[in-house]
Amino acid sequence: MTQSDANPDPQAQPCPARPMPIGPLERRITRQVLIQWGSRRIRVGGGAPVVVQSMTNTDTADAIATAIQVRQLAAAGSEVVRITVNSPEAAAAVAPLREQLDRMGVDTPLVGDFHYNGHKLLSQFPDCAQALSKYRINPGNVGAGSRRDDNFAQMIEVACRYDKPVRIGVNWGSLDQALLARLMDANSRSAQPWDAASVLREALVTSAIESAQRAQVLGLGADRIILSAKVSSVQDLVAVYRELARRCDYPLHLGLTEAGMGSKGIVASTAALAVLLQEGIGDTIRVSLTPEPNGDRTREVVVSQEILQTMGLRAFAPMVVACPGCGRTSSTFFQVLAENIQRFLREQMPVWKGQYPGVETMQVAVMGCVVNGPGESKQADIGISLPGADEAPVAPVFIDGVRDVTLKGEHIAEEFQAIVENYVRRRYSVVSEASQ
Repeated sequence: MTQSDANPDPQAQPCPARPMPIGPLERRITRQVLIQWGSRRIRVGGGAPVVVQSMTNTDTADAIATAIQVRQLAAAGSEVVRITVNSPEAAAAVAPLREQLDRMGVDTPLVGDFHYNGHKLLSQFPDCAQALSKYRINPGNVGAGSRRDDNFAQMIEVACRYDKPVRIGVNWGSLDQALLARLMDANSRSAQPWDAASVLREALVTSAIESAQRAQVLGLGADRIILSAKVSSVQDLVAVYRELARRCDYPLHLGLTEAGMGSKGIVASTAALAVLLQEGIGDTIRVSLTPEPNGDRTREVVVSQEILQTMGLRAFAPMVVACPGCGRTSSTFFQVLAENIQRFLREQMPVWKGQYPGVETMQVAVMGCVVNGPGESKQADIGISLPGADEAPVAPVFIDGVRDVTLKGEHIAEEFQAIVENYVRRRYSVVSEASQ
């Protein structure tokens, strides 16, 4: 041990004199794009909150099945829903689908996803073109050579005719090969050529920006354009979007394409989107999860919301803080209670969000033993500290940092849920009345 180790300098300050401030994340400055249907208006970019988007996996030609899934996604919190428009049958079903949704009271804007034949479908089915609130065009799948320019122009002209915004969505699985060949040729002649991966990333960025500029030349306003450049590698996605953000001021739609199933898809999407959102990049997001057979499509909506909420960018539903469990927690009761409370809170939100403004910011703690239980429960708006192994069979409940009641017996779960409901009515109805 050195002398300095034995006698530390009393004047040393290993920590800052003042705590580092944590404020709202600075967002990238962009133009603002309006997506609307009827009185529903979704603002993208220009300082608006990050928008959650999802996509159906039903056959759009089956208007009833697709309407049911759109309603499910909208109820889960998807603010914009994309549908496939890949055939005359699908295009013919879009207007009836929109009408069915309107009858169901679902005013969520629909985005038409077009590839290969989009120019024909938009021209041949004007009811489809009008019923959609936005078009998604992939410049790599609109044709080759001169046909590519003509087909792209047809789609942009329809967008201008009906005043529809367009997402120009580049994907590395269907990149414009002519553009890629052009950039590779130029790179091969360079004195310091890039590696192949760098050329591919540059092709994605160039394709998106050049296509947007071409759309503007054709008459589409810059405030009607959103860009995306989808890849399935986290590091490539981060690199591409950083460059897009540096070189343009269009709003950007984030998403890791082909992210995968289950935890892999969630982890990969979160890793990529969180980095970019932390840097202020991204105006709409989608988590592209592969559902299990007959799985719940709405899971991608919930994951998108939880990414935004855990980062402090938006609030959608009360969040439950729960301990992971250890040798002190011999019972699984706290795990079941945490899961049931989280489900209960999310299920109540369609009603609560209209009755109790601000309830989506509430935090509930469900803790499993005395080590961190009381402390975490005090930090939450409302929390319960359940007994661990060898602890007294009592469960103190803390409300706004103060111990309120102690629950015992076989009905702790039911009693705690009732306490949460009463707390919501008492606290957030006051907020509601005060705001009127």
